[in-house]
Amino acid sequence: MIDTFVALETGVWEALVSGDGVADAALLSEDFLGVYETGFSNRTAHAAMLDDGPIVVTYRIENARLRIIGDKAALLSYLACYTTPADPDNEERMYVSSLWEETDGQWLNTFSQDTNAA
Repeated sequence: MIDTFVALETGVWEALVSGDGVADAALLSEDFLGVYETGFSNRTAHAAMLDDGPIVVTYRIENARLRIIGDKAALLSYLACYTTPADPDNEERMYVSSLWEETDGQWLNTFSQDTNAA
């Protein structure tokens, strides 16, 4: 079951790599809430990060853990290791928790929080 949610999360990361804001927004609920060190973000702001193109060059999802919240909700937490176009030689790391909820047969990311790894 964890593979299903890692695959969904991978879709978000692939949108960040390709710079595809439409693909990114398609995976987020209309009421998406992101909590980041820069503050809160909604679906529109999350997708707008890609207006100028890709923001990630490479990524790995490591040490994924899944908590089933209910019949139609699951929390995926993991360590993300990634590089950015601004500094492709420096791998950054952060812990991510993403809440995925099923609505009308479609799984959407409704909440995500990133924490920089020490």
